Amino acid sequence: MNELLSRLNPNLLQQIDFYFHKIDFIFLNRLSFLLFILAMLLATGLSLTVPQIIEPLRNWRLVLRSLIANLVIVPILVLGLLHFIPVSEPIKIGFTILAVAAGPPVLPKLAQMVNGNLAFAAGLMMVLMLASAIFMPIVLPLVLDGVQISPWQVAKPIFVSLLPPLVIGLLIRSRFEAIAISVIPFLRRVNSFALILGLASSLALQFNSLIELAKSGIVLAIAIFIIVAFAVGYLLGGPNIDTRLTLGVGTAQRNIAGALIVAGTNFEDPAIISVIVVTSLSLFVVIRLIARQSFVKQTPSTELS
Repeated sequence: MNELLSRLNPNLLQQIDFYFHKIDFIFLNRLSFLLFILAMLLATGLSLTVPQIIEPLRNWRLVLRSLIANLVIVPILVLGLLHFIPVSEPIKIGFTILAVAAGPPVLPKLAQMVNGNLAFAAGLMMVLMLASAIFMPIVLPLVLDGVQISPWQVAKPIFVSLLPPLVIGLLIRSRFEAIAISVIPFLRRVNSFALILGLASSLALQFNSLIELAKSGIVLAIAIFIIVAFAVGYLLGGPNIDTRLTLGVGTAQRNIAGALIVAGTNFEDPAIISVIVVTSLSLFVVIRLIARQSFVKQTPSTELS
């Protein structure tokens, strides 16, 4: 038997290695996250009504605090911390871009993970991404030499990728509520599966970069980034725990789509893109781990009291 296993194992390992290298991880990664975004936003639209999304945004104090947290406090704190943390120039550039890129497209999923306010998350996602489309082209050239970006470059993902599935979900919910409610569990399983597949393929693609970045002091920088950004959002999220959690995770996670557009069109160093991707993925994983440990017993909320 041992002789048979010794003969089979090398062949099996060779086959696994062969198929591993045959997988197009770039295509798999893009397809996974596209499926994740579409399923997540469609499920969000099916879960809510238009008045539910608009209602939290009528609380202008909460919206104003959200904008201040994401567009003022976090960028200033992160830029200040970068003067004291010993990291390389590509890491500084990557963190600088992330610091001013507010409005994560995955905010509804993050709110669901921490049992936050889903309606507030959907509305806040749109508000922050539109604000970033104005904010980033103005601020980035002031803090990074040679950076050029148009507002449409940042706003384009909203109208091309985010709004259509959300609007379709809202329309279906308004006309066929029973069907919408029955489809939501399936879509949530799809987006969870797509998320796991996306994170796994990202790890395969970024593994070498992750090892190199781990040696450069980025672990400390990411930890500080997460703590500072989450604390800022949580403290400014109002008196209700669901909005505090939603703004906390929405401030800690940044607009990776907008950040990658800036990095890809203005810098040739691949380390900058690696910093953005690895940091964003790290934030997502950490938030998921915290959510599983701390907030699993809470009841998700879709209303702003």
